[in-house]
Amino acid sequence: MKLVAVTSCPTGIAHTYMAAEALEQAAEAAGHEISVETQGAAGATPLTEAQIAEADAVVFAADVDVRDKERFAGKPTVTGSVKRAINDAAGLIAEAVSSAESAPTAGAARAGSAAASATTTPARTQNAALSFGSQLRQWLMTGVSYMIPFVAAGGILIALSFVLGGAEIAAIVNGGTFQGTEYPGVSELSNLFSEAGFAGVLFKLGAEAFSMLVPILAGFIAFGMADRMGIAPGVVGGLIAVAIGAGFLGGLVAGLLAGAVTLGLKQIKVPRGVAGIMPVVVIPLLSVFAVGFLMLVVVGGPIATVQSGLTDWLSGLAGVNAILLGALLGAMMGFDLGGPVNKVAYLFGTAALASDNLTVMAAVMAAGMVPPLGLALATVIRRKLFTQPERQAGEAAWLLGLSFITEGAIPFAAADPLRVIPSTVAGGAAAGATSMAVGSTLMAPHGGIWVIGLIGNPFGYLLAILVGTAVTCGVVVAAKHVRRGTDEPTARAEPSTSPQAVAA
Repeated sequence: MKLVAVTSCPTGIAHTYMAAEALEQAAEAAGHEISVETQGAAGATPLTEAQIAEADAVVFAADVDVRDKERFAGKPTVTGSVKRAINDAAGLIAEAVSSAESAPTAGAARAGSAAASATTTPARTQNAALSFGSQLRQWLMTGVSYMIPFVAAGGILIALSFVLGGAEIAAIVNGGTFQGTEYPGVSELSNLFSEAGFAGVLFKLGAEAFSMLVPILAGFIAFGMADRMGIAPGVVGGLIAVAIGAGFLGGLVAGLLAGAVTLGLKQIKVPRGVAGIMPVVVIPLLSVFAVGFLMLVVVGGPIATVQSGLTDWLSGLAGVNAILLGALLGAMMGFDLGGPVNKVAYLFGTAALASDNLTVMAAVMAAGMVPPLGLALATVIRRKLFTQPERQAGEAAWLLGLSFITEGAIPFAAADPLRVIPSTVAGGAAAGATSMAVGSTLMAPHGGIWVIGLIGNPFGYLLAILVGTAVTCGVVVAAKHVRRGTDEPTARAEPSTSPQAVAA
């Protein structure tokens, strides 16, 4: 068989490439050829037309919307999550082969009969229907994946501006009062550098990038639902959400509304003479109006009230409640190691950061660093409990963990999920709770240990990481001592841990 595949995860870093390698190895082991297109953060090298034309079946291993999916129309298709491709690549390959074998055109081609192939019906698509919940998750993760670069760039630029220009830099640029001193603000944007200096430029650039978080989130949720025609109403809906104070919740609703409205309009049958202007004039016009009207008049106000209540609740957290929130978010960060649950916790942290609550983001990043670090430490303390590939993965996990790339723990979880995942959940919860308990703050939404200068109470923050790392290490070592029968490291099938698979 000749197969093609596309892999894509929300961040487009580790999961995307690990899934690709797992599929390549599974196909080779089964005696098939496969070409994989990785739609990652660094872009993609598209499959060629010849590769697609020759393919007997297609595999989509994606947690976000696959770009240019129409290229594969008419091919037997199997759809699964990135996590399944990592953990059960052989199963996805087997399903793709089964779909190809049941497709009339593919069977005729393999029989080598050109005449028979010319008279058969086109190959039907064997695309496993996703449940509504799976589709909803995919749409939301598409929005998050496009938003994350704005979060990272904008957040770190703002944080650096505070380091260089002091906490008053926002008042210097925008005007206002800071610690009793009144600042008029920059007179004109062209005078920004001369009046506010380099720190002012950093703050303005970061603020502009941060201001696009909600519109980008909404626009690309709609894009995931309705393709390119959903972007305009989604972005407009997101801008309105920001304007009325509906925040991230408003962006989520605006994106879903824009996608639904656009999908509905695309179903309308029109005369052929009008069809040409539908995608460029009629659908954008009607969808932008409908989404804007609904956000301004119907749903925006109630969502803004909920968002305001959530912000006030976060600001009022203290003591035990804050520690419990940190433990919950930390456990979520360690649960699926960069998957959807992890991204929900991360999005919650960035939303709190946008609302000037810096403690939540600190707890989230500390908890996200712990899983790779704890497992790397375990491979040093009790080497005999781990296979040689796992020990090699542990060497890479040190750097990945310090850089806040939670996916560095995936090779361990793929090989032994029942022991590893509880340990990463426990360690993440411990780190998040400790960070909240000591009151550490974080102005940057990414960067790991390399943004230590932007962390409030850095010693307390390092303590949180050390506590979480120790808990992860202790739990996984204890769990691996409890083995059943011949469940020894050398007896387990090993996931690939090549540098391409584990390096971000």
